[in-house]
Amino acid sequence: MTSSKRRAQIVSSVRTKGVASVRELAESLKVSESTIRRDLDVLDRNGELVRTYGGAASSPSQQGAPEISFAASAERDSEGKEAVARRAAELVEDDMVVVLDIGTSTRLIARHLRGRPVTVITANLAVFDELRDDAAVRLVLVGGVVRRNYLSLVGSLAESALRQVSADLVFLSCTGVRSNGHVVDDMEVETQIKRAMIEAADRVVLVASETKFPGTGSLRVCSLEQLDTLVTTAGADPQTLELCRQAGGKVIIA
Repeated sequence: MTSSKRRAQIVSSVRTKGVASVRELAESLKVSESTIRRDLDVLDRNGELVRTYGGAASSPSQQGAPEISFAASAERDSEGKEAVARRAAELVEDDMVVVLDIGTSTRLIARHLRGRPVTVITANLAVFDELRDDAAVRLVLVGGVVRRNYLSLVGSLAESALRQVSADLVFLSCTGVRSNGHVVDDMEVETQIKRAMIEAADRVVLVASETKFPGTGSLRVCSLEQLDTLVTTAGADPQTLELCRQAGGKVIIA
């Protein structure tokens, strides 16, 4: 089988299932796992799929289920997000290195950081748009595959760039905080980026308004034990907030 035909079969399989591991692809195509990894790297660079840890996922534009757009998400709970963002930005000190996650709340944090002498590292194109003309902010945009519908950069290039980052703070977003203490998301391609951001920062701050309790999502990003601070609004589930405190995290009500 030629490499082009093999890669076409990989793309077909990943698009059909949504995700696929290196191992299962190697077994189904009867080639080595190293060959599959090289194929996935090429397909990721070409934008035909998104490379993930241990495998690959179809890009959002190729998946069957409709995804809410960034603009539509920004309209949801806008007052709560603004309150959380304003309070979160107060945690940033001058000259800090800050990672801003993908999402609408972090875009608002960026707005509150305008004019500040800080370094902002992000895979969020909306954050880039907020700060691109601000001479006071040192802005670093990681590479990756563009998710146009959600204004973000994902994939192996973004993950690789984040592994070289050393930051003071990461402001993490999510789609839900479950009552068992799991912070979750609903997009596999973003979950890998969030995990890389957590690894890159000394302190992890989760920004999640009350609507995220329990929210939605089936993919675990991290646990409350990995958070240093949770910034939320007054209606968040009190038992989950207490779990965060017991795990050693600080809870801030915006």
